[in-house]
Amino acid sequence: MTESQQAPEIDELAQRFEVERPHLRAVAYRMLGSFADADDVVQDAWLRLRRADTSDVENLRGWLTTVVARLCLDALRTRKARREDLVGFRLPDAIVTPDDHLNPEQQALLADSIGLAMLVVLDELSPPERLAFVLHDVFAVPFTDIAPIVERSPQAARQLASRARRRVQHAAPSEDVDVARQRELVDAFLAASRAGDFDALIVTLDPDVVLRADYGRALPIPTEIRGARNVIAQAASFRNLAPGARRATINGAPGIVVFSAGKPYALFSITTRNDRIAEIFILADPERLARIDFGGLAPASA
Repeated sequence: MTESQQAPEIDELAQRFEVERPHLRAVAYRMLGSFADADDVVQDAWLRLRRADTSDVENLRGWLTTVVARLCLDALRTRKARREDLVGFRLPDAIVTPDDHLNPEQQALLADSIGLAMLVVLDELSPPERLAFVLHDVFAVPFTDIAPIVERSPQAARQLASRARRRVQHAAPSEDVDVARQRELVDAFLAASRAGDFDALIVTLDPDVVLRADYGRALPIPTEIRGARNVIAQAASFRNLAPGARRATINGAPGIVVFSAGKPYALFSITTRNDRIAEIFILADPERLARIDFGGLAPASA
């Protein structure tokens, strides 16, 4: 077949691939917790699709999902192997949107949303556990399709997902507060921080609240604070920045984006339990904040 004859086929294949791209990126993001890594995997899947003979493929989405899953599994294994060389806490990439405003790409990413707290727990699983859990519990892929990817029987793949599910349920705070109440807690936290009213602030916090921060290369050291009193002491340093804070939706849950000098300075993701704030995750890595699409979110003074 000549190049001129191949071109229309490649164009049609590219169009079909673009239809599936949001789904594939959503799968890869949940598997890897990184937009850059997810985009690399999706691009690699496209290159493999171009080279493959897919004439007998009836379900292109299923075929591509399997390819992406295998690539993610390889990436997770490589990441595990080099993790001992990494220093400090790394927060997965965040999906940030202004309240009640989602573009189609963000809607695809947030469908069956996995919060940042969940992604942090998933990072602690083995690569096969994470793959089995994400594909089955989030995307409803049957274990008969997952088994060949992890090179196990369907029953063993089911056990991987079950083990991962137990760890997730044990480690991640239960979301027993509705979104409206979560938003009230975020507003109360923000108002108390702005006013320096730490008596009001402690009312919003679970006594065993945990704050974990990712400052990136600027401060590559473990940053974890436990207990309401200790978190409040840390919040005192936030008071001067609080006027530049805006409410936002972060991975489908209420959160805060802090602006300084007109630029994003940090984002706060809050997880609730027993009608209190149980976990606070902070991303203050300038390099990664610069790559986030804030969807038109602007400083409070704008």
